[in-house]
This record gives sequence, C-alpha cells and structure tokens, in this order.
Amino acid sequence: MTTASFRCSGSVFTKLLSSGDFMQWHQATVLHQCLSQTAAMLSLKRKRMLQNASSPCSHCLMCVPRNLQITKEHFALYQQEIAPREKVHERCKNICPSKDTFDRTLLHTYDKSRTDLEQVPKIFMKPDFALEDSLTFNAVLPWSHFSTAGGKGNRDAASSKLLQEKLSHYLDIVEVNIAHQISLRSEAFFHAMTSQHELQDYLRKTSQAVKLLREKISKIDKVMCEGSLRVLRLSLTRNNCIKAYNKLKLMATVHQTQPTVQLLLSTSEFVGALDLIATTQEVLQQELQGIHSFRHLGSQLCELEKLIDKMMIAEFSTYARNDLNRPLEDDCQILEEERLVSLVFGLLKQRKLNFYEIYGDEMIITAKNIIKQCVVNTVSQIEEIDTEVVVKLADQIRMMNFPQWFDLLKDIFSKFTIFLKRIKATLNTIRSVVLLVLDKNQRTRDLEDTLQKNSVKDSPLDTEVAYLTHEGMFISDAFGEGDLPLVAADTTSQRNTSPNSEPCSSDSVSEPECTTDSSSSKEPTSSVTPGVEMMISDDMKLTELELGRLANNIQELLYNASDICHDRSVKFLMARAKGGFLEKLNSNEFVALSRLMEGFILDTEQICGRKSMSLRGALQSQANKFVNRFHEERKTKLSLLLDNERWKQAEVPAEFQDLVDSVSDGRISLPEKKPTGAEERKPTEFLIVEGQKYATVGTVLLLIRIILEYCQCVDNIPSITTDMLTRLSDLLKYFNSRSCQLVLGAGALQVVGLKTITTKNLALSSRCLQLIVHYIPIIRAHFEARLQPKQFSMLRHFDHITKDYHDHIAEISAKLVAIMDSLFDKLLSKYEVKAPVPSACFRNICKQMAKMHEAIYDLLPEEQTQILFLRINASYKLHLKRQLAHLNVVNDGGPQNGLVTSDVAFYTGNLQALKGLNNLDLNMAEIWEQKR
Repeated sequence: MTTASFRCSGSVFTKLLSSGDFMQWHQATVLHQCLSQTAAMLSLKRKRMLQNASSPCSHCLMCVPRNLQITKEHFALYQQEIAPREKVHERCKNICPSKDTFDRTLLHTYDKSRTDLEQVPKIFMKPDFALEDSLTFNAVLPWSHFSTAGGKGNRDAASSKLLQEKLSHYLDIVEVNIAHQISLRSEAFFHAMTSQHELQDYLRKTSQAVKLLREKISKIDKVMCEGSLRVLRLSLTRNNCIKAYNKLKLMATVHQTQPTVQLLLSTSEFVGALDLIATTQEVLQQELQGIHSFRHLGSQLCELEKLIDKMMIAEFSTYARNDLNRPLEDDCQILEEERLVSLVFGLLKQRKLNFYEIYGDEMIITAKNIIKQCVVNTVSQIEEIDTEVVVKLADQIRMMNFPQWFDLLKDIFSKFTIFLKRIKATLNTIRSVVLLVLDKNQRTRDLEDTLQKNSVKDSPLDTEVAYLTHEGMFISDAFGEGDLPLVAADTTSQRNTSPNSEPCSSDSVSEPECTTDSSSSKEPTSSVTPGVEMMISDDMKLTELELGRLANNIQELLYNASDICHDRSVKFLMARAKGGFLEKLNSNEFVALSRLMEGFILDTEQICGRKSMSLRGALQSQANKFVNRFHEERKTKLSLLLDNERWKQAEVPAEFQDLVDSVSDGRISLPEKKPTGAEERKPTEFLIVEGQKYATVGTVLLLIRIILEYCQCVDNIPSITTDMLTRLSDLLKYFNSRSCQLVLGAGALQVVGLKTITTKNLALSSRCLQLIVHYIPIIRAHFEARLQPKQFSMLRHFDHITKDYHDHIAEISAKLVAIMDSLFDKLLSKYEVKAPVPSACFRNICKQMAKMHEAIYDLLPEEQTQILFLRINASYKLHLKRQLAHLNVVNDGGPQNGLVTSDVAFYTGNLQALKGLNNLDLNMAEIWEQKR
C-alpha cells in the first residue's frame, strides 16, 4: 500500500474525528478491513489466472476460505477506551462555542479527504456490511466480470484487474486516512508503551520484596511466637484454676445464706435479707447453675421471700397503728424514720405497691377514735351529764350548752390539725423514698443510653487483642487479673443486669467476664450497711410509670386524710344540729362558730394542699339557715317599728352619732359598747352626716344599725356575701314600699291612729329616704370589695333601689306641691279685684305659705326648700294668671291693674321675707297675658 493511500485514508479519518462522529469513524475502519480483504482475494485470483491463462481457474472466488471474520467483539476493547472520550467530547462540544474561523490548510485537507471518501461506494459504509451476504457479495464483485465463456478470457482478466485496482484504490484512500489519524496520536501511544514497561519493572520488584518479607515473618514466628503462645496457655490454665477456687469459695458463702437471713430478720432488717436472697438467687442462676447440692436452695429461698412479704406487711400495719395512735401533742416528729424507710424500700423491692391502703384504713379508724376520746374527756369534766344514765355519745353531745360544745369542737379541730400534720410528715417521707427510687431509675436509664452510644466505638482492647483466637480460646482470657483494663467492670455490671446470661464453670473459658473479680463481687454479705443510698443502689424492678402512679396515690392519700377529718367533723356538727340548735344561735355565737370552722378549713388546706368541700358545704348550709333567720328577725323588727312609727322627728342618741361617724371614717362596723361608768352624752336634735343635718325618725336610726349589722356579718362570714346582699336589698325595698304606704298612702292613719298626714310628716319622710340613699353607695362599695368579679352583676340591685328611692322622694315633693296647688285653686278661684289691699285672699295665701315654710325649713336643706317653693310659686302664678284672665284684668295701668299689683307686691314681700327665700327669683310678670 502506498504512502498516498495512507494519506488519503488519514484525511477521511481526520474529518470524521474532527466532526465527532465516531460511528462513521467505526464504519470507516470496517470499510478499510473489508477493502483489504477484498483486495487480497482479487490479488490471489489474478495470480492464478496469470499462471494458467489457457484454462479457466478450477476455483472461483467463492471457494476462497473465509477464515477471517470481522465481528463486533473485535471492537469491544476499542469501544471501552473511546466511550469516556466520546462523553467528554460531547460535553465540551455543548459547552464550548463553535469556532468561526479555522486553518485554511486543515479545511482544504478536510475537503480533500471528504472528496476522496465520497469516491468509495456507499455499500461499504453500511453498518450491516458482510461479504457472507450473497446480495452484498454480488454487488461488490459482479459475476459478469468473471464469465468463463470462450474467447473472453483476456477481457475477463482485464476487468478483474480493473476491479482489483479500483478496490485497491478504495483501500488506499481509507488507509491513508487511518494512517493520518494514527500519526496524530503516535506520541500518546509510545508514552503508554513506555509506562507499561516501567509498571512491569515495579511489579517485579514488589513481588521480590513480598517474598523476602514472608521469609522473615516465617523466621520470626519460629523464634518468637511459639514460646509466647505456650506462656499464654499456661497463664490461661492458671486463671482457670483460680476460677475453680473462687467457685468453691462462692459455694461456701451461699451455703451460709439461710442462717444469715434468719439473723437479719431477727433484727427487722428486711431490705438486707431481701438483698441477700436476691443476690443468692442470682448467683445460683448465673454462677452455680447445675450444682446438685444446691438443687433445693432456690425453692427454699422463694418460700422464705414470701414469708418476708407477710412479715413486712404485718410490720407496716403495726407501724401505721403505732404512728397514728400516739398521744396527739404538739409534736409532728416522724416515728422511727429509719424503720419506716427500711419498710418502704422492702415493700417496693417486693412490688407491694398497695401498702399505702393499710395506712389509709388506719387513718379512718384513728379519726373516729379522736372524736370519741375528745367527747369522753369533755363529758368527764361536766358534772351535769351523768354518763351512767346517758350512754350514747350523741346524746351526751346534745346535752352540752353552746360554750361547752364550742370548746369541744375547738379541741377536736386542734387534734385533727396535729393529726394531719403527723400524717403529712409520714407520707412525705414515704413519697420521698418513692421519688428517690424513681430518680435512681431515670439516672440508670440515662447511663445505659450513654453506654449504648459509646459502645459503638471500638475500645483500645478491641483493636489490639479482641477475638484473636488460638486453639479455640480467646486470648483476652489469658490476661492476668491485674492486666485487665477497666472494661471488666462494665462487663461485670452487664452480667449482673442480665439474668439470662450463661453460667461460668472451671472448664468453660469462652466468657470474658468470668474473672476472679466478677466472681468475688457476687459473694453475698452477711449484713447490710444502713443508709438510703445503699438501699437505692439495688434494682427495684419497678417501671417509671408504676413509681409515678404510686407517688400520686400517696399524695392522694394525704388529700383523703383531709377529707376524712372533714367528714368526721361534719357528722359531729350534724349530731348537734338536730333540734335546730345551730339555727337558734345568736349572731355572735354563729360568727364565732363560723370563724372557728373557717380557720380549720384554711389550716387543712394549707397542710394538705387541696380544698375539702364537705365541711365547707356543711358550713354553707348552716350559714344559709342562719342568714334566713337573721333576715327574718330584722325584717320583722323593721315591720314592727314602721307599724308603730308616728313620723315625728326623733332625738339622736350619742351612740347612733358615733355609729355614723365610724362609717364616715371608712369603717363599716358596729362600735364597741362603752363601759357603764363612762360619761353620758345628751342626745342631739339632728344626725350629722358629713357636715349635713338629717332630721330622722327612730325607725331610720335603727334601720341604719341593722344595715351595718348586715355589712359586719358579711365581714365575719364571707361565704354568705351573696345571700346577705340579696336579703339586704329585700330589706331596703321593704322599707321603701312600706314607708310609702304609711305616709304617701296615708296608711299610718289606720295603723298608728294619726289624724292626718301633715306636710311635716311628708318632709320628714323625704329626709329619711335621702339619708338611706346617702348610704347606698357606701354599702355597694362594701359588698363589691367582697364579691368575685363574676358576681358583680348582683350589684344592680342597689341601682334599682336607688332609683326607687329617688322616685319616692320625687313623689313626696310632688305631694307637697299638690297640697299648695289645691289651696291656691280654692282661694284664688274666689279672688276679686277690689279694695282693701292687700285682699283677704292674698293674706290667707301668705299665711299658708308661712306655715308651709315653718313646717319644712328645719327638716329639708335650704337648697331643697328653695326648689320646692319655686315649684309652689309657679303653681301660684298659674292659678293667679288663670283667675286674672277670667276677670279680664290686664296689665294696662288701670285701677284694677294697680290693685292686683299691690296684692302681688304684698305676696312677694311676705314670701321673700321668709328665712332662706330672700334671694328667690319669683318672676311675677308671668301672671299677665302677653300681648299678641
């Protein structure tokens, strides 16, 4: 093949590679091989034909052996090498922009190569090109060129030669392009070959070094390791002997378990005995399992453990009885605290979580006995009660008077208070033990979580010698006791917490934790060091949920203790309430009883931390009965006072003035009674309230005192505030309606026997109502300060009462005006304008006005008097104007006008001469008709 043909083939491949079309490049390679095969076969045929030109060849091209077959496997290696480059090329082609200019020489070469390759027929470019196919073979080598007819041999030889030259030309074109591409990559090819030689040198040297190292290791094994391994086997044998000795010691110790447990039980060391039994059972299961001499010891220990359970429950019952039945002195110290803690720990260890119920039952019995003992002690000091005749305690209680019964109740409450404090101290100790165990469990769980997280990382011991075996044994077992790292302690604790671990024996050495230290740690002790920490260190086998529920139940037991005391107190109270004894108490006695009960309720709430409603409900029930009786008594008293009231101004005793003064200072309370030897002060004519004079009747003075009694009762018994507010509202409404019936409705004429209701009675009634209205805001503020915010709606009763009182006062004022209005209508209807002046009519009017002024001036304030007389004057002007219009008297300056003016001047002068009315603007010009 010529150089030109190589250049031609190279140009084609250069074009294909530069365009990135690797499939066409593969096709060109296949074409080159096909052309080479075809050219070789044609060359062979031509030689045969030249050798025997006279006779046709006995073999055709079809008889040429086809040993060389090109398949896809020939290109597999190339595809593996070129695939990554193709991906890089595609990526670079997408990233890098195409070049607009390139070398003219390369372009020319590319075009020339493309032109040369276009000379090659397309059939050689097909991917499925195969000469085995008859159609493809006929298309490449037409049969017409190889005909054997006579006289055509020379022409066939020429055609064959021409076809061979044509195929050779095609082959040259392809080979030139291939050679060109190979020349471009020759440097990389030779570099790869050089690197291959260097790599082979390195591998040879490495193989020699490995061989030398193996020889050295073999010598070291013979010289150093065989003796060391023998030492390890001897050390392991020694450790096994030590373990066997420790097993015998452990068996001797376990043999002494039962006598030691009996000794501990004799001193009530239940926790120590249980720990010893648990430790022994664990040793029997883990360390001494299968030993024939101990086959019955496990069941014996279980029976002994059941016996200890019964003993602890009986001991706790005895402790609870002794603790609660101690003399109830002012001493809340815990009885034998260490004994209690030991019992609680033992019961928790045995999962006897209902032991607190025993204490609850004892509380109920003790509460009953406290009341009985207090009643017996009190009755024994009262000579009037014969215990031989009156046997029942309830009957003995009913025979007591209030002071005796009150002192008895006070004694019971004081005993119950000490009783609850003692219970609280005991239950707090029990609960603290439960919480300590709960805290210990939580800390243990956190520690286990931490160890579990750290166990993921390998320890130095694991990386050096863990699980390296020699003759089936762990090398870690061959270390001496002093050589073991601190990990042995962790393995020991893990064994203690896993009851299902397999036992160790002198023949078994596959367990790394079966060391001398771990065996000795299982030796049961003959005594337990007292102390809470020592007892907490054992596993109680209780979940956090169980411990939390037990702690809550113990706290609930304290609440139940408070309820028990309250329930027994209610029964004691109801036993005395039969026959209406409590309802017959006076205010002071009931207030004292209420304060005593409230104090006890607050004390129990402070001790136990929760409200008990039974005693509070009983107090509220009795308070409601007391309020009803209290209200009915005062309402009846007020009704009697009103029915006997003659509505005359009463003198004000000094004690009522002091009562009013105390209210003015912001203290709504009844003043204390002064001693009899104190100087007596004379009563006053008026009641002075914040600088104003109030003329009142005796009923109103007593009503003010009754109102203050209501307010003081609310202070003494806060639970009845709402009831008292309702009752007081009813009382104020009753006074308003009843006084209206008696004065405005003239009911006093029949009830008291008054001859008539005078203006003075009306004015005095109005002033009394004004006094009550003055105190309503003060009463409202007093109740508002003692009500809950959700109860403020009840204060609207005072607003309604205030409105009713103002309406009543307005009706009285209208009544006074109506009295004078009827008088004006009667007198002025007969008025005639004639001499003498002033006329008799006007003198009579002025006389009646003076009487009116004299009746009300000392009762009503000056401002109210002026307003009232302005209204009366307006009525007078209206009637006078009507009469003058009837008489046709006009303001024309005539004689009649002069007479009327003189009468009016007389009226004006007399009215303004009255006390307090001198500056009154009467505006008498309104009596004349206005000119239209």
